[in-house]
Order: sequence, then structure tokens, then C-alpha cells
Amino acid sequence: MRVREFLEWPFFAAAHRELAEQVDAWATERFAHGGGAHAEDRASVDAACRELVRDLGRAGWTRYSVPPEATPGGLTNGAVGAKSGSVGDTRPAAVDAMSGSAGGTRPAAAGAMSGSAGGASAAAGTDATSAFDVRALALIRETLAYHDGLADFAFAMQGLGSGAITLAGSAEIRQKYLPRVAAGEAIAAFALSEPDAGSDVAAIKCSARLDGDSYVLDGQKTWISNGGIADFYCVFARTSPAATRPDGSVTARGISAFVVDANAPGFSIAERIDVIAPHPLATLAFNGCRIPAANRLGPEGDGFKLAMRTLDVFRTSVAGAALGFAQRALDEALKQSLTRPMFGKTLADLQLTQAALADMATEIDAARLQTYRAAWLRDRGDPVTRDASHGHPVEGSSAPTGSGRMSVTQAVAMAKMSATESAQRAIDRAVQIFGGRGVVHGETVEHLYRDIRALRIYEGATEVQKLIIARELLNVARKAQ
Repeated sequence: MRVREFLEWPFFAAAHRELAEQVDAWATERFAHGGGAHAEDRASVDAACRELVRDLGRAGWTRYSVPPEATPGGLTNGAVGAKSGSVGDTRPAAVDAMSGSAGGTRPAAAGAMSGSAGGASAAAGTDATSAFDVRALALIRETLAYHDGLADFAFAMQGLGSGAITLAGSAEIRQKYLPRVAAGEAIAAFALSEPDAGSDVAAIKCSARLDGDSYVLDGQKTWISNGGIADFYCVFARTSPAATRPDGSVTARGISAFVVDANAPGFSIAERIDVIAPHPLATLAFNGCRIPAANRLGPEGDGFKLAMRTLDVFRTSVAGAALGFAQRALDEALKQSLTRPMFGKTLADLQLTQAALADMATEIDAARLQTYRAAWLRDRGDPVTRDASHGHPVEGSSAPTGSGRMSVTQAVAMAKMSATESAQRAIDRAVQIFGGRGVVHGETVEHLYRDIRALRIYEGATEVQKLIIARELLNVARKAQ
């Protein structure tokens, strides 16, 4: 088992340390012979993802994607625990310690530090986002990404894909979907982006109109992870026309959220998309897609806020995944430098190699500090979400006070930017240390090079994170004048 001294940092409770050790032990055994490599044809990738979701569910890890407080009656009801070997039967001690029992309670160690369940702070109030343990999510993603990029993807999408249901679904909707997600028995997807609406989320055009006791959806979504294999999609669509500001930008008002089952009439996969780090990805088509009105998530018109709240919970975990990729690259580079003969010595004896390793280690450590600080602040219940497009506070959130105290929004943006960008540099240096081997298809550093690239784009591109950070700084500075 790897020694990870950062787990002794004060950001973590004992249960977090136990969780990290258990996930690492499980992943070491599960991926002992694969080395993170998978067959890359579409059918094989789809099958691998389905298998990984099932395995993550049986091991108890996907349970962290669904707080037990979110499901009426607790997660041991319904699908979970119904089958031999499911989460209810085999979850490890850390799951019990941090996610709670059937009653949905958490022990003092987790609740006191995370602001979850009974330990929620006054700032968080009754906000359902406080039920998530963001440190646990980031730790799991860092660990899985170290061992296998596709496993990290499969785990991440169970949370992101179902997060809107956790945050705003009715009791019936939560009971219908969340236990199956937690058990790894249903695959979730988050459908927000469109061909002309990526970073500018408010520009979405997919529409939903109320027709009796149903909504009818028309339009497209694209770049949708798990597209083609998901059992359901959390879809964001316009229920009222977009309003345009004087500067030509579009307001976020009039967007609503819905759950669309993969077998809903009028829903189809328009196109499968192949990317450099293969995983299920697709363009979705809605042609008169009819769904029950009860499948709406939250009030009509609150979809943009719900999307931002969902992304806010899971964005820190993207930084965690980047740390996993970067740490694996550093470890591979260290092994290579110590064993590769060079000019009568080893590669490690060359000062330029030493400088590269020092840069890698220092940047990874700095990014890890920022990541788990952000997760700790988020779990503590500090003020969180602001509109990342135009700087307007989201209803129910708290704006910076002008005291200079960093908002969670800023901390998360810094962590996401720092971790993904430094991971890209670390992996590039590792490829350079490997030389020609580094670009051979199937080498560990080669697939890490492909795995990391998308993290600098999805769930808020680096450029968007810079705008968020600057906006937060300027807001505080203006209030201080």
C-alpha cells in the first residue's frame, strides 16, 4: 500500500484516512494487472464502464455519490441491499463511518468537520449540498485516477449525473433513482452543454413545454458523458424564452431541470463522439420527447441555479482526479529516472532530470493543498455559489463580506485550475523523461497524457476559472473601498 503523508493534514478526519486506505487497497487489487490500460474500441469501452460502475457499487464507493440523507428511508431500502453482494451487504467500514447507517446519521468525526447532516453550519442551513462529503469525493477520485482513469470517470459520473436529483428531486424521484445509483445498478448522466452553449450555459436552446401532465422536450445536448450507456439523464432545458441583456448576453432565467429516462419516447442518441481518452460520450436528440411533469427537478425556472449548485459540489473532485493522474506520472518518472542508463550513470543523476522532478513534486504538493483546502471549506459550510458567467449572486448564497475572507467559490476555482494545469505540466515532464517510450501507445505515461487533457476543459474550463477568481477578488476590493 502506498504511503500518503498528506492524509495526516488537519483537513481530514480519521474516517477520511480510513476511506483513502480502503479505496487504495481495493483499487490496487482490482487493477493489479491492467495498469490503467483498456481496449479502446467503443463497444469495449462501454462494457468496461458498465462493469466498473457495478464493481464500484458492490465495493461501496458509489455510495459516496449519494448522501443517505437524500433518499427517503435511507439507502438500505429498495434496490440497495436487495441483491447479494450489493452495497447494503459489503460496504466497508469507512462507508458506515462517513455515509451513515440506514437512519442517515453520521458520527461526530465526520459531521463536525464536514458540516454534513447533524453538523451542518448556520451558513449552510438546510441546503442539501451540505449532505455531500466533498473531501471524500476528492479522495476517492484521486485514488481511482492514480490507478485507472476510466474507473475515476465511472465514479465521477455517478455523482455528477445524479447530483441534481439529490439536490432538488421530489421524494418519489429520489427514491426511484438514487438507491440504484448508489448500488451501481443504474448509470447516470448530466446533460447541460449544447453545440452553441458550453461555458456560456445561459445560452442553451433546448426547450421544454408543459402539455397537460407532461413536458415535451425538443433540441440537442452534446459532449454528454455516459451518453449512449446511461439509464437516465438530468437534462436542463428552457421553459421560457431567453431574455437578452443590453450587451447581447443571455440571462439564465427560464431554465428548468428534468430527469429523462433513456427509453423515453422521442429521446435518441444522435451521435457517438470519440475522444483521445476514450469514454462514453454522445450528442443527445430530443424530438417531441415526452416525460411526466413529475420528472421536473425543483421549481420551474430554477434549473440554472441547480446546475451551478451541482457543479459546485463536484468541481473540487475534478482537482482530486488531476492529482491522481499527476502523482502517478511523478511515481512513474521517478522509477524511470532511477533505472534508465544514461551517459554511464542513470537519468536520475542528471541535474536537468532532478530539476524536472523537483518542479513536478512541488507543483503537485501545492495543488493538493489548494484542493483539500477547498474541499474542507466546502464541507465546513462556508458561502458557496455565485453565477460564474456574470458575477450575479445566486439566490440563497452569501456574497463576500468585504473582509478579505476567501469564498468557497474562489477556493474551488483556484484548486480546479491549479490541479489540472499543474497535472498537465507534470505529465508532460514525465513523458519527456521517458523519451521515445513516453509516446508509445499503451505506456502508462502515454495514456495519462491523454487522460489529463479533458480535465482542463470540463466542469469549467481554466479560462472560466480565471474569470471566477478575478471576479471574487474584485468584488471584495470594491466592497473595501
